[in-house]
Amino acid sequence: MAKIFEIEIRTGQRMELIDITSRVREVVRKSGVKNGICVLYVPHTTAAVTVNENADPSVRRDISRTLAKLVPAGAGYEHLEGNADSHIKATMVGPSETLIIEDGDILLGTWQGVFFCEFDGPRRRRILIKILEG
Repeated sequence: MAKIFEIEIRTGQRMELIDITSRVREVVRKSGVKNGICVLYVPHTTAAVTVNENADPSVRRDISRTLAKLVPAGAGYEHLEGNADSHIKATMVGPSETLIIEDGDILLGTWQGVFFCEFDGPRRRRILIKILEG
């Protein structure tokens, strides 16, 4: 049986990557599922979720800086709200991740963490988590 959970995040900057690994782990633990799949989904058009290195905080800064260079704010986009760059960055990173649950915990590589990616903050955001047992 699938279970759906929600994490709420309040972001503080226009663009930031927030480590949510411990919060996802807590949801998995509370679900009681020992083996299965954890699907993370961000229901926003200017935010995303990714798995990447969590050991060195400079990786997050490098990702943010590179995305800002590739898709700069205010670069003459047609979208009138002024956040077209945020929509493009969210499309590049993506709205979902699928993680394996083994022995009641998400399986990540030694250096990996789960990050919520804000591209149009500060805002109040949600991450939906669906846990599938099996």
